[in-house]
Amino acid sequence: MLRFSTVATRTQRCAKSQRCWSTTATAATATATTTTATTTTTTTPSKDKIVVTCSINGVLTDPTKFPVPVTPDEMAQSCEQAFNAGASIAHIHFRDQRPNHGHFPTWQPTVAADIAAAIRERVPDMLLNFTTGTMGDGREHPSDSFANAFGGGALGPCDGPIACLDGPTVLPEMAALNSGSLNYLRTTKGKTWAWEPLMFENRVEKIETMINAMSDRGIVPECECFDTGIVRSIRMYEDVGLLTAPYNVSLVMGVASGMPCDPRW
Repeated sequence: MLRFSTVATRTQRCAKSQRCWSTTATAATATATTTTATTTTTTTPSKDKIVVTCSINGVLTDPTKFPVPVTPDEMAQSCEQAFNAGASIAHIHFRDQRPNHGHFPTWQPTVAADIAAAIRERVPDMLLNFTTGTMGDGREHPSDSFANAFGGGALGPCDGPIACLDGPTVLPEMAALNSGSLNYLRTTKGKTWAWEPLMFENRVEKIETMINAMSDRGIVPECECFDTGIVRSIRMYEDVGLLTAPYNVSLVMGVASGMPCDPRW
């Protein structure tokens, strides 16, 4: 899955922003020379500045199968590696800290606080972007640990993520704003569902709640767009006064039922 973020204005409350917006990826500045039998083409360095965000562990990537960080120390180490490689922003998904549950999300504020503290101690100049994505309502599934966790836990799909944004050592510079709904689907080679069809539901009421929570805390929204219609909705949110600058827009490509990672699009 490829995540492309447009460069957007951000608040000036954090001095670290100067480092963030001056970060330039090697690929954008390298001078490339291609020689053939008859022609020589030189590409001049780009003067455009870009911002690199690293999503260090993703949503459900299983740490028993892939080396993704789960604990606060592991996340801090991964953020340091990403920062040294040129990333300025870390997109953080909180993971269940119980043994054998590291592939589950969690919305425990203490876990979010521990992760934020560990990263800021080890990489003080890294900007933090917290996930807020939920599916369903965890309050409706108290006995189903997966559905409960994916739905925001005991506090529900909005208050669970919002609880993880609070605290003097927690407050991130940015947070994900899932900006529209999507049928989250995938099929197998055998023409069956890879998983039970999921609805990643983000109604306008939910979006408004999250925007207000971020605005109240001085957090810059990262508008995550999984399909082209969601991208178009961003301007509508502006038109009705729901969303105001500064904000960031991310095109989340590669979900089978969303926009493809295809240059023709």
